Parts: sequence; structure tokens; C-alpha cells
Amino acid sequence: MKQILLINDVVGYSHVGMVAMLPILTYLGHATYNLPTSLVSNTLDYGRFNVLDTTDYMRGVIPVWKELGFSFDAVCTGLMFSEEQARLVAAYCAELRQQGTTIYVDPIMGDGGRLYNGITHRQVELMREMSSVADLILPNYTEACYLTDTPYKPEGMTWDETVGMLDALVDIGTRSALITSATVDGHHCVVGKRSQQPVGFAQLQDDGLYFLLDYEEIPGLFHGTGDIFSAVLIGHLLNGETLRQSTRTAMDVVSRLIDRNRDLPDKCRGIPIEQCLDLL
Repeated sequence: MKQILLINDVVGYSHVGMVAMLPILTYLGHATYNLPTSLVSNTLDYGRFNVLDTTDYMRGVIPVWKELGFSFDAVCTGLMFSEEQARLVAAYCAELRQQGTTIYVDPIMGDGGRLYNGITHRQVELMREMSSVADLILPNYTEACYLTDTPYKPEGMTWDETVGMLDALVDIGTRSALITSATVDGHHCVVGKRSQQPVGFAQLQDDGLYFLLDYEEIPGLFHGTGDIFSAVLIGHLLNGETLRQSTRTAMDVVSRLIDRNRDLPDKCRGIPIEQCLDLL
């Protein structure tokens, strides 16, 4: 059993963020703890929402945990709501990494070629800083474009452009990188570059330095599928699977979950993951 810390938002009326990730990682056999970055009433697509930034709480929690000697095998970071918060988390992750903790960063910033409401270009810079202390980052194509200062192309990338973007992500400082929701030479896929250095998860030379895994796009937008993907991926990495194997597993799980829940009337609430753990 691994000890994993989630640093992400907690949404009251939706199965997204921390709410989606906790049951998955627990089901996969890991002791899972949390440090919320904010309390959010509901997903933003409802048009009205309320957010409580928990930076003050986080600032008080971290010294207490250090004093008590709490340690983690892995940390996964998600949505950050302020520059101060991003700096705080980046510094904490850098310290933990020096102690041997594996750092996973999901640089949640935008989609569809645009930043989310409230995310600034300064926060993009800070997310680069956080990515520099990561063992693995998991941006979608939009976020990878912002991190690497690459123009967003609605039609996607060529394979050569994909390799260049993965190299640019690793040049930021992360040891490994995935790009989700990518389109490469007309194919919907997830692409990755494994580390050439020792990291906190298994690697096989046979997997290749770069890889591309196709998927069939299912119509409809479900909130929280990125969080589900991250949780399944990390859970399997911590259980000893390689990056390529874990990525394929996470992709297949997300596909099965969407297929089972495609008729849900309110997709903004996300997938009721506790009712679907049999698909993991």
C-alpha cells in the first residue's frame, strides 16, 4: 500500500476533482490523503458558483504535517486558484521530491485552445515552475501548448510536432510527460515520453522512449473524466505498471465509464464513480 496525497479542489455538487479521485485510488489499494486547494459549490458550467480559496488553511497545514513527520510516497497536484497557492504547492512538492516522493502534476489550466475563467498567464508561468519539480505531468493538448508557448492548432499535430512538444515539456524539468486529448495525424490519442532517468515508477526500454495510444472519441462532454484518468493512471503506476501500460489502462477505464453513463441527463455532475468501481 502506497501513501498518496491529493492536492486539488473539492466540488460540492459534482463528482469531479478530489471527489472523483479519492474512491478510485482507495479502491486500487492506496492510502489516500487530501489537501484541498479550494471548496467549490459546483462545476462552473452551471453559470453560478461560489468558491472558497483555502490557501490560508494550506499555509497552516503544511508546517503541522512537517512537525508530525508525515510522509508520502506520491503527491498528485491539480487545480490551483491563486499565484500564492501555486508557489506554496510548488515549494512543498520540491521539498518532498528531495525526500524521494514521486510528484505527479496535472496542470489544470484550460481546454479547447483557451484558459479557464480566472486563470492568468502568470499562473501559466507558475505551473511551469511546478512542472519543473515533477516526475510526470499530464497536460491536455491546450495546456501543453500554453506550457511550451506553442500555437494551438484545432486540427492537431503531426507526429514530428508531437515529439517536439513532448521534448519541450521535458525541457521544463519534468522527467516524463503525457499529452491527453491530442490529435496526431488525424488520430485521437494520448501521447507520452517516458523518463530517461530513474523515477518512482516502473519503466521498460521495450516501451520505447515515445509512444502513441489511439482511442475512439465518444460524443458528449463528461466533467471529471480527466480526474478519473489521472487517478487510474497513478493508481496503476503505484501498483508497478509501466507508464505505457498504465496509460492504456486509464484510457480503457474512462471509455468504459463514459459508455455506461452516456445517458445521464446532467453530465456537468460527472460520473458517479462509487457506483462504477467494478469497471476499474
